[in-house]
Amino acid sequence: MSVVKKHIMHLDWWSILFYVALILFGWINIYAATYDPDHAQIFDFSKRYGKQLIWMITALVLLAGILLFDSKSFAYLAYPLYGLSILSLLLVFVLGVKINGARSWIDLGFFRLQPAEFMKVFTALVIAKYMSRFRFSMEKPRELLNLSVFIIVPIGLILLQNDTGSALVYFSFLLVLFREGLNSLIVILLFYFIALFFLILLFPKLIILISILILLYGIYVFMEHHRSYLWKVILVFLAFGSALFSFYYFYQNNEIPWFRIVFFASLISLVVFSIITFFNRRFRFFPLIALGIISIAFIFMVNYAYNNILEPHQQERIAVLLGLKDDPLGVGYNVHQSMISIGSGGFAGKGFLQGTQTKFNFVPEQSTDFIFCTIGEEWGFWGSTLFIALYLGFLIRIIILAEQQRSKFSRLYGYGVVSILLFHFMLNVGMTIGIMPVVGIPLPFISYGGSSLWSFTLLIGIFLRLDMNRDDIIR
Repeated sequence: MSVVKKHIMHLDWWSILFYVALILFGWINIYAATYDPDHAQIFDFSKRYGKQLIWMITALVLLAGILLFDSKSFAYLAYPLYGLSILSLLLVFVLGVKINGARSWIDLGFFRLQPAEFMKVFTALVIAKYMSRFRFSMEKPRELLNLSVFIIVPIGLILLQNDTGSALVYFSFLLVLFREGLNSLIVILLFYFIALFFLILLFPKLIILISILILLYGIYVFMEHHRSYLWKVILVFLAFGSALFSFYYFYQNNEIPWFRIVFFASLISLVVFSIITFFNRRFRFFPLIALGIISIAFIFMVNYAYNNILEPHQQERIAVLLGLKDDPLGVGYNVHQSMISIGSGGFAGKGFLQGTQTKFNFVPEQSTDFIFCTIGEEWGFWGSTLFIALYLGFLIRIIILAEQQRSKFSRLYGYGVVSILLFHFMLNVGMTIGIMPVVGIPLPFISYGGSSLWSFTLLIGIFLRLDMNRDDIIR
């Protein structure tokens, strides 16, 4: 049997179909977002949709090239590729150009390269390589510390480039760690501090301090005197009810949209339920004291960071997200127009090339970060739902393949792929409908951009090549 036939037989064609469907759907929506009646030819290479077609063709060539590599080479090259990517991030500080406030691009003349996009791929590889070591254990603090370094270094360099969106993506690797046995307490505490972060910005510090003390004391009393599941449910509903009432009161005075009230109230309830569940069988008094001290310190850290570290436009974006400020003509313009655009699509949509919000360029960056607005306006609720189903189907397919891998390295990398794509998808779509902060982050395979499409193609291609040898042990 020839090498080509062997590759064709072992290639997962469902994943290829998902990939091709997504990039084609992205292409026609880029065409719709940048449509110009004077240049209506879809193969006009002077326009973004023409350039995207070139990126698509080269991405398919890249994918085909990756599938010809030896699958074991990706494990061997994980550390060197990670090191070269770090060097490329450092090179941005010397040769980088500033675009949309972020100095994260290297101008090669005919093409602008964004090293941060490719850094995600090689970080996923190096995490899979390190965690697939024979003696690796999630129970060893030193191992977790080393893993943290692999993730924190690129985060720091990317933040220095003022590219917050790309930096946030690296937190998605927590999903990989959780799949491999990360202590659930770490995940619970992450939810806790996320909720606390929003509450600190919404309420006075004194109210937050009192609430923390009441929460910790309630958990202590509950764990000491009540073991019944019924009490647990009652306490969760009380937490949800009080949170909902507090936010409703706040809504009456500050006009916070109802869906954000439910979102934050649900988040608080999740935190309370998670903490109670975790401490139910392993309760100790001193961990609660430590959590209280750290929480109090966190309150002052958040206030200091918000007022002294974040840029004014970043502060305004957070204020708009939380409903503390309404600025539809200023910093909230993108989200405001985005929600109008998506809402105007209705159930069936306005039709291909018929979107008025899209046609008259009401939404900035509509072919890149806000491409979902075009989908919502022209394809409507049903089209958006089908798109989301297609995307989630692709992610589920990758998870199924990851679980079928005999090699731990391949499985870990597969979950790294899912983590990155899922985080991009949730944050991008979330910011267009107003429930996530506005950051510069593309919608994989859909948004315009060569670096983005190439990096995500590389991400998928490596996993598909590993899957072709799913029965092999790769370290």
